[in-house]
Amino acid sequence: MKQNPSRLKYKKYHKLSNSYYKYPEKKLFLPSKGIYALQVIESGKLLKKQIESTRKGIRRNIKKSDSLTICVFPFISVTKKPVAVRMGKGKGNHSHWIAPVKQNQIIFELITIFKIIAIKSLNSAKTKLPMQAKVVKLIY
Repeated sequence: MKQNPSRLKYKKYHKLSNSYYKYPEKKLFLPSKGIYALQVIESGKLLKKQIESTRKGIRRNIKKSDSLTICVFPFISVTKKPVAVRMGKGKGNHSHWIAPVKQNQIIFELITIFKIIAIKSLNSAKTKLPMQAKVVKLIY
């Protein structure tokens, strides 16, 4: 999995406003590529480490023939100033990457034949996330 963006227009961006997280997701609330999906109930920010640990947890349970799709990507760089530095002197150095997530957005999609394995792996992956999530099935 690609961890961070290869090219950006600017090194450091502004923070996202709170109004971005305020409204629920209207397009990405049903699985499009998979049958089962992990959907976030509340909005927030996902760190690159959290996405990767969730992916590893799902991969541990499913077979090699099953397909896993990650629907979020950490594209926002978060900066942080060192401890005990006086105010001013510009913005701090890059600290970590985050992926903003809206309410009801799909994070992971899974294509598998076995229903029990899919639900079990997605339920175990919910514990790795900092926000509440639920397992969603595509309705035909």
